[in-house]
Formats: sequence, C-alpha cells, structure tokens
Amino acid sequence: MDTKHKILVLCTGNSCRSQIAEAYLKYYSIKKNLNIDVFSAGTSPHGINPSVIKILKEDGINISDHTSNHINEYLNTDISHIITVCDHAMENCPVFPKNTIQEHHNFFDPSKSIGQPSKIKEAYIKARNQIKVFCESYLNKHF
Repeated sequence: MDTKHKILVLCTGNSCRSQIAEAYLKYYSIKKNLNIDVFSAGTSPHGINPSVIKILKEDGINISDHTSNHINEYLNTDISHIITVCDHAMENCPVFPKNTIQEHHNFFDPSKSIGQPSKIKEAYIKARNQIKVFCESYLNKHF
C-alpha cells in the first residue's frame, strides 16, 4: 500500500499564490492518479482573493469552497512536502521534521498590481500560469 503524501503550500496571507498552487497541485495529482492530499495555509491568513477565484474559474478550476487557513492548523499533520511561495513565508515557516521535503519559489504577488483593470488581470493570469507550470513540474519531479 502506498503512503499518502501530504503537501502543504505556505504563503503569508493564504489568499492568492498559495491558493493557486493548492488548486493546481490538486488538479494535477488527480489527473495523474497520485495518492496525495494538498493543503494551503498562511502565516497571517486574510481570506481568499476574489480575483483568484475568477482567474482560476477561467481555467476550469473552482475554488469557491476553499478556506484561508493558518499554518498552526497543520503543525500536527504528517506533512511530507512543504512548498513556500513567497519569501516572507519561507523566512517564517515553522520547523518541520528533517524528512519533510521543502522547496521554495518566490512568485510575484499579483494582488500588489496597480493600474488599469486589464493590466491587473494580466498580472493574475501571469501568476496563475507560472504557478500552474511550477505545480506540474513539481509533481513530475517528486512523484
């Protein structure tokens, strides 16, 4: 019997980048029939960004039932992989056991974008697409 792997994606607010990564890691793990649970959390969660829900929906993924969670909710969970998607989260990540695979990738934060609505939407699409490629690559590399 295969051990079920558990991936935790960590960001500061658990509102944008970590939500996107959670969605694509779940999507690709199901598509590839992998035995994985995927979670996301923040060091200081503050709700899911509505633009993320919209931009993922445009790619056929519905996260309207996701919640914004605090890292403390997962400290007693047997996490096998932790992915930090912003520098602040990496610097403030709690210590996990040595056998936990940890990877960091600092994706830019589209929620900091300013300007015309079309430019802001482009920023979300860019972040979504970069994270999507990263997630598929991550699963190919580790599973």
